[in-house]
Amino acid sequence: MDLVALMPAFVLAVLLISASPGPAMALILQRAAVTGWRGAVPTVLGLELGLYVWALAAAAGFAALVAVSEVAFVVLKVVGAAVLVLLGVRAWHSAWRGGHAAGNDAVALRSARARFGEGMLVQLANPKAAIFVVAFYPQFVPAGRPLFATTAGLALVQVTLETGFYLSLAYGVGRAGAFFRRSRVRRRLDAVAGTVLVALGVRVALTQR
Repeated sequence: MDLVALMPAFVLAVLLISASPGPAMALILQRAAVTGWRGAVPTVLGLELGLYVWALAAAAGFAALVAVSEVAFVVLKVVGAAVLVLLGVRAWHSAWRGGHAAGNDAVALRSARARFGEGMLVQLANPKAAIFVVAFYPQFVPAGRPLFATTAGLALVQVTLETGFYLSLAYGVGRAGAFFRRSRVRRRLDAVAGTVLVALGVRVALTQR
């Protein structure tokens, strides 16, 4: 089947995947609620760059190695679980001390870089991402098409769609920012977000292929 004919199914699948709950969704919602729409942008971009790296890794055969190698899978699983649990503990700590302190422009810049790196790390350390790209993209690469170039193009479409979706979601949550950034609400939100992230970390740790 021609690639153009496969695109509607690909786009629909991407939208359904984007809307499904998971570490990316939890992280974006927490960042958008606490820091506003702009504060969630670096997190979204980091997550999507991580996804694109996994897609290229799948096209090059590395992601398949992770998917079939017990050692690589376990290492990635442990790292991913540790990252999510650490983020959850940090959110708990923020709830305990009463929220995030406002800083100057230099601090804000460092914070944006940290959120970008945080998003990318969450995606790259997710073993499910490796399994997903290995199983997902080959379905939409027509026979005779170059695997690497076609996967890279499809991944770019996915990244574009997901970025738009997640930024729209972050914007909607950010619109209610005044409510979320009330001290009492913010502390409760951090506590809930911390619990969700720790739970996701535990789930990743228990993941079986």
